Amino acid sequence: MTEQQKRELAWIGDAVLALYARRWILKQSDIAPGERIEAFKQMTSNHFLSCFGQPTAIEAEIGSIHETDGLDAAFKHIESVLLPMFLKQRANRLRGTRR
Repeated sequence: MTEQQKRELAWIGDAVLALYARRWILKQSDIAPGERIEAFKQMTSNHFLSCFGQPTAIEAEIGSIHETDGLDAAFKHIESVLLPMFLKQRANRLRGTRR
């Protein structure tokens, strides 16, 4: 895969991740409307994605799954790979603010 192809898949993967994050956030009753933007930033940031590797590579992987297997498969990948770490980090942040 060329660097250009990787960037193009990452661009698609970024959009898929953004859609997943927005849908997931809207389903969460414990995230107030005023906290949604921050949760979205945390879930889609390069800082968060770097927990799994190089952010462009992670987004390209999501984009590749979307292109070959569709949106549902990409969402399942995000849910099984990225979401558990996001939930762990979120719990740690919430614990830290309650002290």
